Amino acid sequence: MKTYAIPTGIFLALLLVGGCAREGTTLTPEQQLGKLLFNDRSLSTPPGQACADCHSAEAGFADPLTELPVSRGARPGRFGSRNDLTAAYASFIGPLAYDSSIGIYSGGLFWDGRANSLEEQAQGPPLNPLEMANPDIETIIGSLRQGPHAQRFRDVYGSNALDDAPRAYELMAKAIAQYERSAELNAFSSKYDAYLQGETRLTPEEERGLRVFEDPGRGNCAACHPNRPGPEGTPPLFTDYTYDNLGVPPNPENPFYYLGAELNPDGAAFVDLGLGVVVNDPEQNGKFRVPTLRNVAVTPPYMHNGVFSTLREVVLFYSTRDVGPWPAPEVKENVNTLELGNLGLTQQEVDDLVAFMKTLTDGFQ
Repeated sequence: MKTYAIPTGIFLALLLVGGCAREGTTLTPEQQLGKLLFNDRSLSTPPGQACADCHSAEAGFADPLTELPVSRGARPGRFGSRNDLTAAYASFIGPLAYDSSIGIYSGGLFWDGRANSLEEQAQGPPLNPLEMANPDIETIIGSLRQGPHAQRFRDVYGSNALDDAPRAYELMAKAIAQYERSAELNAFSSKYDAYLQGETRLTPEEERGLRVFEDPGRGNCAACHPNRPGPEGTPPLFTDYTYDNLGVPPNPENPFYYLGAELNPDGAAFVDLGLGVVVNDPEQNGKFRVPTLRNVAVTPPYMHNGVFSTLREVVLFYSTRDVGPWPAPEVKENVNTLELGNLGLTQQEVDDLVAFMKTLTDGFQ
């Protein structure tokens, strides 16, 4: 079992930056600005797409449009190559790091770990031609200067905050990152949180699912998605932040395959190598960061390419990948064959696991 965890000091520091995650969602002025920018549709080219369009609060801060496996870009006919990760709880992800003693990478934002902080991550989508599609930083800050939040931006960061475009872009990303550290994205308000605090009980189905989740001889899910409180009772984050090639098959319904050569030079032959490209190591090809399972029931589709549309399908794949009629992996090397592939779960255990994961959705009353 992998044993990565967020140190208590880091956890508490993030909660202090973000406000009290358990006792309200009061935002600082900087976070309020970040929320406005997060929802500002004037900052794409053409205008019309905001961070929130692919990371909606109503969908667990993931993409609310689930008819496609990946998100649409601001420009018609453009699509990303990957399924959007939730922005919720991303504030607890540390920088990409390598533990040479066990040969494992952990941390880093995006599926492949290429950004080391929320601030760095927030600067990516506005300039990505497949996402918000701005041609340069000047265009973004020009829109911000003319937009509805210019004065508030100056109130937070100073009267000259928008004068220098590169500096203003860094401050824009900082504000968004501070909002992502707030209690609105880190609520810890699921039924399972209430259960851990002794405030509610799980149903018999959910309890059985929890046992399968934790059992090393059955689901073994907790090996990569730790579900017990950390030091001093810090809530579990349901990820160890490490990387795996799960043997996920390619998704023929991914519209990225069919973009023109200027956006996808490999066409239908495109293979997503994940972490291997970032660290320039073929032994890491096909590996993607383990995502949090918090809000997983309301954030379909699943896997880096959105190939699975339901949680039940994911669990069946984990249980029968090596013995069922599944397509070949997108990347055949480095597949994790030790922790999944032939779990032998019964249909009842599959249903129970899904029921338990539904307890991880925030907003439980």
